[in-house]
Parts: sequence; C-alpha cells; structure tokens
Amino acid sequence: MDFVSRDTITIAKDLLGIRIVFKDELQTFTGYIVETEAYVGEQDQAAHGYKGKRTPKVESLYKSGGTIYAHVMHTHLLINFVTKTEGVPEGVLIRAVEPEEGIEVMQLNRGKKGFELTNGPGKWTKAFNIPRHLDGSRLNEGRLLIDTKHRKYPLAIEESGRIGIPNKGEWTLKPLRFTVKGNPYVSRMRKSEMTNPDFTWRT
Repeated sequence: MDFVSRDTITIAKDLLGIRIVFKDELQTFTGYIVETEAYVGEQDQAAHGYKGKRTPKVESLYKSGGTIYAHVMHTHLLINFVTKTEGVPEGVLIRAVEPEEGIEVMQLNRGKKGFELTNGPGKWTKAFNIPRHLDGSRLNEGRLLIDTKHRKYPLAIEESGRIGIPNKGEWTLKPLRFTVKGNPYVSRMRKSEMTNPDFTWRT
C-alpha cells in the first residue's frame, strides 16, 4: 500500500477493509479495519503535529509513510499509520476493527464479548495485545502487518466528524472520520443503524 504519494484522506478511506494482523509470542490476531480518522498535519488543530510541534512522544509521526505511531491517551494505546514523506506529520488513526482470528483470546484480553470487543481505538489494541514499543517501527517489517491481498471492500463508506475532539473550531466538525456503513464494530454505532457485518462488505 502506498503511504507516501497519496493524500491522507484517500489513504484513510482505502484502509477500510484492509486485513490487519498482529503476531505476539503465542497467538496471531487478525481483523478488518472498519473505522479510521485522518489527521492532516500542521494546519489540523486536532493533530499531534499541529503547527509543527515536535516532542519525543510524537517524533514517530514525523517519520516516513508506513511508520507506526503509537501513543497512549487516557491509558489506552492508540495506533496510527504515518502517511507522508519524512518531516510531514500526517497520519491515520485506526479506530475500530471487525475481528477475525484469535477471538477467544481477544475476549480474555478484553474481558468482553460481542461488538464491544474491538469497537474503539483502545479496545482493539488491547484485544490484539499490541505493545507500545511498536511506536516508530514500520508496518510489515515486524509483528504488525497489513494484508492488502486478502482484504474486503466496504459496500458504502460514511464520512463524519471525528470523535472525542471538542473545542478545535472547524476541525472538530470536519468529516475526517470514515466508517464502513452499518458495520456493528464501528465505535458508538447506534443499534438501530447496525447491520449484520457480512452485509456491510461487497461480495
């Protein structure tokens, strides 16, 4: 997947349906990305690279596209994929995943079952047992992989404002969150809008 020459919003949409794979010492976890958020760099008031801010914690965001930027928010580990050339702090947050392999162990890791298992950015990383030290490493060069060959394609993609980002002016409302329409593993999905996950993908 091209993480450098395309714009971040295009990548955020294209990641929907990509199969994400994490291999820890004992187990392989897999699932399909159903929700992403784009963060578009120095002008984006909600982005960690806003105004070119650089601290040791966000340094991975300034690496070249395909780097993993892992950060902790409210004790939850969040995973982003960097999407630009080195020095340009843009990326895509992976917000939710439809689980596939390793579900029984995911349930132990989370203490939850059903759609709650992986329907949020800190939930799926805990379910997959992803460690923070992946920060700064590169996709597909270690234990965290994306499989673009065995992917799915959303039947429809919805665009909406990002979640949990108040007080950022127009950047609070910009439609930079992308979801697989009706997929019940999307975070904060209303029950009335949920569809059987199988029916949210193209056949």
